[in-house]
Amino acid sequence: MYSTHYMDLLMQNSPWNLIYFMAIPVVLAETVAITELLLPFADKRSNLIKKINRVCGILGGIAFAIIAIYFIPNIVVPLASNGEFRTWVDAVAIGSYVIAAVPMILLALLNVRALWRKASEARRSLVRILLLATFLVFSHIAMIFGMVDPGIAGYSPDKATSAVSAPATAPAVEMDHHHHHHH
Repeated sequence: MYSTHYMDLLMQNSPWNLIYFMAIPVVLAETVAITELLLPFADKRSNLIKKINRVCGILGGIAFAIIAIYFIPNIVVPLASNGEFRTWVDAVAIGSYVIAAVPMILLALLNVRALWRKASEARRSLVRILLLATFLVFSHIAMIFGMVDPGIAGYSPDKATSAVSAPATAPAVEMDHHHHHHH
């Protein structure tokens, strides 16, 4: 069984890459999702749920902005320019993960009132829900395809070209492109 670059990234430098690229941003995003569901039922005098939602939305957007700033030039561009995606399965996993950053960044901008600042609270709430739903769809696509064996789509390291790893400036996420699992 072979793994996608997405899964390799999470497994490298264990447990730190899992924490940086999955746990922190996803816990923040899931907290936004849970609090968003609770907002309609929150006591109007208590702003705690709204504050948690706003803070986690801002921090989640910052986390995904940092991830995207790192991920695109250090992982996406080298893989794409060298034709080293492990079939379309790998490209979907990596691409969906990067695309999932966009709605989280927009959500952070909404929460700091850099976007939709003149919109009604009902409109802002709708936009928050749509951004969150978009994030959830793309992040789950990334997770699902990230766990798929690219061998089912024809990947074999024997067919791969030379290995490309993350630059020396980022040893924490250096990827072994010929890593495979035996179960």
